[in-house]
Amino acid sequence: MDIHEYQAKEILAGFGVPVPRGGLAYSPEQAAYQARQLGGDAWVVKAQIHSGGRGEAGGVKVCRSEAEIRDYAQSLLGTQLVTKQTGAGGKGVYRLWVEEATDIAQEIYLGFVLDRKTERIMIVASGHGGMAIEELAESDPDSLVRMVIDPATGLVEYQTRELAFKLGLKGKQIGQMVTMLRACYRAYRDLDAMMVEVNPLAITGTGDLVALDAKMSFDTNALYRRPQVEALRDTSQEDAREAMAADNGLAYVGLDGDIGCIINGAGLAMATMDMIKLAGGEPANFLDIGGGASPERVVTAFRTVLTDPKVEVILVNIFAGINRCDWIAKGVVQAYEEVGLTIPVVVRLSGTNVEEGRRIIETSGLPLISAETLAGAAEAAVAARPHPVAAE
Repeated sequence: MDIHEYQAKEILAGFGVPVPRGGLAYSPEQAAYQARQLGGDAWVVKAQIHSGGRGEAGGVKVCRSEAEIRDYAQSLLGTQLVTKQTGAGGKGVYRLWVEEATDIAQEIYLGFVLDRKTERIMIVASGHGGMAIEELAESDPDSLVRMVIDPATGLVEYQTRELAFKLGLKGKQIGQMVTMLRACYRAYRDLDAMMVEVNPLAITGTGDLVALDAKMSFDTNALYRRPQVEALRDTSQEDAREAMAADNGLAYVGLDGDIGCIINGAGLAMATMDMIKLAGGEPANFLDIGGGASPERVVTAFRTVLTDPKVEVILVNIFAGINRCDWIAKGVVQAYEEVGLTIPVVVRLSGTNVEEGRRIIETSGLPLISAETLAGAAEAAVAARPHPVAAE
């Protein structure tokens, strides 16, 4: 789960990271008011969306008067901001962050990420901030400093000093960087984060370190024990289908094809999508209904898949262990009755109570297409499409 810049800054400030003063605005008038409250003669107005690259896309501007702030806010609020990370649809701008301008002498990149290769938290830093880490890795790979944190000891002080030295910091900046690193690490560890990024971390004209931008992502599976983090969720920044699925305990990822997939188990879902591609089709989604799915849960899965207007056929592929094929079959029949399905549905069942599940499908009197194998189900789904999407 991602959160907004202002939320990440509030969290990090609570752990001891210095950030510029700022205020949140939902209207041009509020934006101008926040600037007036902050004082000064220059302010930075930032679109709050879950994406990087806002500056290049016109989502960040330095303003020098309240009138300029109002005009900029008016032009930005309610629009879809398209960045290199959002895709063509962009992200809706419904909040602005207005903060005091900072005298910047140098920009540093600082990130805490999960390195799956070493199964450790890794610090990635560079003396050239203000750019995405991918751009830094390509344009100046030698500038990147990587440091792995041992979970048995946590981040130890000699590591923080070593990193500060490698970034060329001096004097009071070394102590400030030690504080910054330890604060970011505690925020990452204590809140089950997946990523903490400060970019840029500015060295000001007075030589102090200040986090000018911040991003945080969190482990969705750990949100049940982090209600204070879950409360920061902004569904307006999420795919509506994925948000609907998450609210109903389903794992869903939208894709670009026309064959909707309702499957149990991530491995089986991946194999099913591969078979659809092999048969010449394109999956419209990844949807895992999980174990122990009731008929009602199956109906919810159908409703979720059908929110995608591109879906022209649905493939139900269940290998029942904890699940039961008769529950799934009842759910498919119930979905026809409640949702009013008009598109082809291919059903492949295997495992617990498979005979009863197949009997329910066969005696339902509904135009369901049965298949005994995964390959056969994928081929039947591809063949049933009235307007096929061309495979890449």
